Amino acid sequence: MNCFSCVSYHHRDAPKRAAEGSVGSSSLPQLDDSEELEKIACSPDGEKSLARSFTFRELAAATRNFKPKNLIGEGGFGRVFKGHLESGQVVAVKQLNRNGMQGSQEFLVECLMLTMLHHINLVSLIGYCAEGDERLLVYEYMPQGSLEHHLFDLPPPKEPLDWNTRIKIAVGAAKGLTYLHDVVNPPVIYRDLKSSNILLDNEFNPKLSDFGLAKLGPVGDDTHVSTRVMGTYGYCAPDYAMSGKLTVKSDVYSFGVVLLELITGRKAFDFTKRLGEQNLIVWSRPFIKDRRKFSQLADPLLQGRYPIRPFHQLAMITAMCLHDHPHIRPTMREVSLALDHVATQLYVSETSHRIHDSAKRLAEGEDAGGLAVQENVKKAR
Repeated sequence: MNCFSCVSYHHRDAPKRAAEGSVGSSSLPQLDDSEELEKIACSPDGEKSLARSFTFRELAAATRNFKPKNLIGEGGFGRVFKGHLESGQVVAVKQLNRNGMQGSQEFLVECLMLTMLHHINLVSLIGYCAEGDERLLVYEYMPQGSLEHHLFDLPPPKEPLDWNTRIKIAVGAAKGLTYLHDVVNPPVIYRDLKSSNILLDNEFNPKLSDFGLAKLGPVGDDTHVSTRVMGTYGYCAPDYAMSGKLTVKSDVYSFGVVLLELITGRKAFDFTKRLGEQNLIVWSRPFIKDRRKFSQLADPLLQGRYPIRPFHQLAMITAMCLHDHPHIRPTMREVSLALDHVATQLYVSETSHRIHDSAKRLAEGEDAGGLAVQENVKKAR
């Protein structure tokens, strides 16, 4: 297992293309099982991986022996700690449970995916540790944490996300998925898109994280990939959940759920709600299907501070992503373009409008005054 430094990366210009959002093709090997992953990871012919191999001792030192005060996240996969490398770089260290939900297969998949895939809206893998039975991944540190921490159960001092920031997050996440679906060849199906897997930097730029469940999409004449149903309840596309047939449109549905969370401020599934309101899709159905009721979807924490027309446009995009029939759902490229349009229509508060108008009138008055002075000077001459 200590052979990830041999993972090949053949497309030197892929990071540049991805960051610029240009259309290209990053080829990935077909990864079907652990044995094939091991062969590729240990290939002596490949170029040196962009990810670094860490010893367990190095990561223990970086996290102060995994002290509880450095714990920044926890789940079925294991725990995430904030750490400081010897170089001074701040990182996030994910320590996988030895008997947890994310086993060796998922560890290999995530390592290989993040080593080969590079985009401004995908979290960067700095390194890994596969020493003995320890499995750890080292990522760039995202200081604002996950999207879910800014949407749900906010403590009193914490400010809710404003409209413009929510749209910014939606646009960036969409571009990350578009890269996976349209630029990478064969396409990568993320399979676990949810608000807790969207991480934010200090400027609230989003990055997709946790690729342990990612799957290579269909190639050639194939329309889908048949696989065991995996993902998170509330985000999983109903067609995939019922048939096990996975397509890129499964990701589109999950993205629609995240959009709905951004609009409503409600969790995909919330046991604390009363019956009939626990499932976000079920609760939103009467509103999302009737344009006259779109406003009833709005997160109360927005306090009406959003532009009406773009809000309706976002609700329509969300409804299309959540369509029951996958072939009717838009592609992520189409979603991304639509969100770009929504993002051009920023919300400007009434106070900002008044300040802008006052400044404009003042400037016009100064111009008029200046002209009057010039006329008086001419007359005096």
